[in-house]
Amino acid sequence: MTTCTAYGACEAHADLTQMHIERRALRPDDVAISIAYCGVCHSDAHQVHNDWGNTVYPCVPGHEIIGHVTAVGPQVTKYKVGDRVAVGCMVDSCQHCAPCEDGQEQNCVNGLTATYNGKDRHTGAITYGGYSESIVVREKFVLRVPDALDPRYAGPLLCAGITVWTPMRKHGVRKGSKVAVVGLGGLGHMGVKLAVALGAEVTVITTSPSKADDARALGAHHVLLSSDPKAMMTAANAFDFILDTIPTKHNVNPYLMLLGRNGVLVLVGAIEPLEPIHGGLLMRNNRSIAGSLIGGIEDTQELLDFCAEHNVLPNCEMVDIRDINTAFKRMQANDVKYRFVIDMTSLGEAASA
Repeated sequence: MTTCTAYGACEAHADLTQMHIERRALRPDDVAISIAYCGVCHSDAHQVHNDWGNTVYPCVPGHEIIGHVTAVGPQVTKYKVGDRVAVGCMVDSCQHCAPCEDGQEQNCVNGLTATYNGKDRHTGAITYGGYSESIVVREKFVLRVPDALDPRYAGPLLCAGITVWTPMRKHGVRKGSKVAVVGLGGLGHMGVKLAVALGAEVTVITTSPSKADDARALGAHHVLLSSDPKAMMTAANAFDFILDTIPTKHNVNPYLMLLGRNGVLVLVGAIEPLEPIHGGLLMRNNRSIAGSLIGGIEDTQELLDFCAEHNVLPNCEMVDIRDINTAFKRMQANDVKYRFVIDMTSLGEAASA
């Protein structure tokens, strides 16, 4: 084992503070990674605050990890020391159930091993995430960062990016598709950028007129105010695909009305019960409603390669690890456009201060 410096919380609603954690010794198929950047996700705050009731403390969050390889186990074949790599929301799965065999490790029947607050499948030890100097991960769950991708901003692709990429690929978003993105936060802004890069005609649906300029700056072709009944009526039956990024309980019926024949609305934000859905709206036009959870390792690598080829990156604000508690507060107040990324070199500076 090795000891490294990290930032984590020791109880619910406590600030994140500097601590020391242990990383396991290399197993034969392990990759050791020095962490350069780590994205800040809403999930990090929820987990640290025990909003889901399952947090094990101490909790070291972070599942949008960019770094480079420092050592490899004897069975590792894909990576060597110095390679630029990434780690997303999961670090293991059973590898033998049907979803795992289909490259959908996020849906592992036996449960994925989360990058943090998960249980190591060999020892049962709690996993610690990327708000730390280093991490050790099974080779299968390590991703290659293309040379053309700026590592400073690539981290959020591993959660926000793959969360919106997976349903767009599954439901065939392509050139000429008419796509609507509901909400313009961390997920929504990535949905806009990726849909535009895929060649779709993209509309942002928002309650805020003030977001119109931001939406167009991100590449959206149109903006639809959901608070404008006349505009919503005019847009009825207009879309092939709607990406719903609203993170809380809400009424999806007004958005279902906007789907054309065989259109689908995919939920990627709300993980709680929705308001009642009108069955007639689904029957008309043969509409569908679906959900999607992050994505598999193969799909995530495809996303990184696509973003490198098409120069698609999230809009990020870089922060020092010493400012992480302020970043959490700002994130929860929606005071960021659109994602925070921690420059992990600041962890060494904090440790020596």
